[in-house]
Amino acid sequence: MSIASCCLEGFEWNGSPSGRVGKLANNDAYITGNNPDAGVMLIHDLLSWAFPNMRLLADHYAREANVTVYVPDFFGGESLPFEPIVNDRWNEVDVPSFIKKNTREIREPEIFACARALRQKHGKVGAVGFCYGGWAVFRLGAKEHQPPLVDCVTAGHPTWLTKKDIDEVAVPVQILAPEIDTVYTPELKAHSFATITKLDVPFDYQHFPGVVHACFTRGDEKKSGEREAMVRGKNAAVSWLRQFLQ
Repeated sequence: MSIASCCLEGFEWNGSPSGRVGKLANNDAYITGNNPDAGVMLIHDLLSWAFPNMRLLADHYAREANVTVYVPDFFGGESLPFEPIVNDRWNEVDVPSFIKKNTREIREPEIFACARALRQKHGKVGAVGFCYGGWAVFRLGAKEHQPPLVDCVTAGHPTWLTKKDIDEVAVPVQILAPEIDTVYTPELKAHSFATITKLDVPFDYQHFPGVVHACFTRGDEKKSGEREAMVRGKNAAVSWLRQFLQ
């Protein structure tokens, strides 16, 4: 399995996360919002649940979609170091070893367990995932889960997504797709269109011209169009959550 290097080029937004740390199932989780009726699991990218951008995004979802958002730790307490990644010092980061400890097969059971715990807490449940979290939300929305684990999903620049994942999605699905993405390839984009439009589920595909993989969580104002894409992606996800969770 490979990861686009640009998905690790984080940009720390201004502001401080306003939520709290608690538990979801057996996982530590950042929790923000207080709606008992609607819950959202935000599945982090390779920069982990602790990356400030991910928590700030969760705060936006909680306020703007009126949901309780959980960002569980799916890396067993480990994180890739933010500072050398932000400053492009790749020689200090052992990405292959980190990936080996966090494969789909290793982390999928606890992702499912967190979704089941979320379903017990809230009447309506959504899932949003970026990069690493993209494949996971498709799996949460798969037809094998009866009753469904989630009521809708949003995937932004998904990594490790397979055609089988796409074929088996059975809940309303939104895809946020940068034009330039070596991981969510043109082939996978075409397969998404050809397949999901025949699955009898609501489908929203948002194309973001001129920007690259990781734009929705990085939002680097120094890169042309990226901050605008981040804001547009956030607004699209909020609208999707409001549509299906309220």
